[in-house]
Amino acid sequence: MIEANRLTKCYGDKLAVDDLSFTVRPGVVTGFLGPNGAGKSTTMRMILGLDAPTSGSVTVNGRPYQRHAAPLREVGALLEARSVHPGRSAYHHLLALAQTSGIPRSRVDEVIDAVGLRQVARRRAGGFSLGMGQRLGIAAALLGDPHTVILDEPVNGLDTEGIRWIRSLLQGLAAQGKTVFVSSHLMNEMALTAQHLIVIGRGRLIADTGVEEFIAGAERDAVRVRSTDPDALAGLLRSHAAEVSRDQDGALTVSGLSVDQVGRAAGAAGITLLELTARQASLEEAFIDMTSDAVEFRAPITAPAKG
Repeated sequence: MIEANRLTKCYGDKLAVDDLSFTVRPGVVTGFLGPNGAGKSTTMRMILGLDAPTSGSVTVNGRPYQRHAAPLREVGALLEARSVHPGRSAYHHLLALAQTSGIPRSRVDEVIDAVGLRQVARRRAGGFSLGMGQRLGIAAALLGDPHTVILDEPVNGLDTEGIRWIRSLLQGLAAQGKTVFVSSHLMNEMALTAQHLIVIGRGRLIADTGVEEFIAGAERDAVRVRSTDPDALAGLLRSHAAEVSRDQDGALTVSGLSVDQVGRAAGAAGITLLELTARQASLEEAFIDMTSDAVEFRAPITAPAKG
């Protein structure tokens, strides 16, 4: 379990993390989300004792990370996959970590197989692709069979098979009762992987809730409807104060009315409906809605100019 209590970090006059409190519990995958500059990496560094809080505290399994007698057995972390000596093989990188932490050599072979690096285990890590480097970093995080796993952007550089593998791995670790805390910018993947979310912006807590509850709280729920006369239906629904837009396939997306209200209005007007379904916001849409006031850098969404 990870427990942050009023965690605050300042770098000079810049407030990176601001009075942040949350608990990451075992048995579920907890996603850690926030716009760029939100304070996610700083928070993870404080959890691991790499940065000291300006105020507040954070513990892992009941005590600060640096007070654990065998930290690799308590916490496995991936913050920077490239933090490996480029001239050392994957096998010897993991072996060095194991030998300095009292972990048996046999465990090195186990994690190499678990992350799919057996065929390249004796190759120098400096020649690894980004995806292979990610797998090696995850192997190091799992080396001590820790109770808590913290991964920062673990799917970076992974192909489709690799992304499915990491999803299965994280869910499997949670099923074993481990605490799994993972950050990612890939919202669709996080929606498939995590059960709980901690969302921050400008260093402050925005949401600490289940994935389904977070999405349900978004303002973008809408109704998708197709009919034999979309123009007439659009005019009718706008007369009921709904917002209506036309999709590429000719269907209408309606905001401001429920499925029942759309169906009743169309029926009363004699308009035949071919499809009528509720369209819930995606995690990406919910995230954009919830963090819109916490984005540090924003660019206009426009088509690139033609040369």
